[in-house]
Amino acid sequence: MIVAGFGFADRATTASLVEALAALSRRPDRLATLRAKADTALFRDFATAQELPVIPLDEAQISGIETPTHSPRIAARFHTGSVAEAAALVAAGPGARLIQTRYVTTDGLATVALAEMTER
Repeated sequence: MIVAGFGFADRATTASLVEALAALSRRPDRLATLRAKADTALFRDFATAQELPVIPLDEAQISGIETPTHSPRIAARFHTGSVAEAAALVAAGPGARLIQTRYVTTDGLATVALAEMTER
């Protein structure tokens, strides 16, 4: 299973999310983001348009997850270096690995990363 983890600002637009998805090297099987973001009309409509299910995550689930990239602002707020990378890793399951690190959209309003569940 391949999961795209998203982080995005309240000011993000559909174009922000579409750009993020288009930047991925592979099409995900699922999308993941924080529950508060998953519940927004923006993300619900985006996921529906992409015909991809969403895995909503609580902040506690991504807290403490080590990520290859690091935003000091995100670390202070969420206790992880990247919401997108942490969301992708957590949603893909135990032993998941990142197959694409965080991409930041040109407008700076959304990030995305890709993780894959490893074979057990």
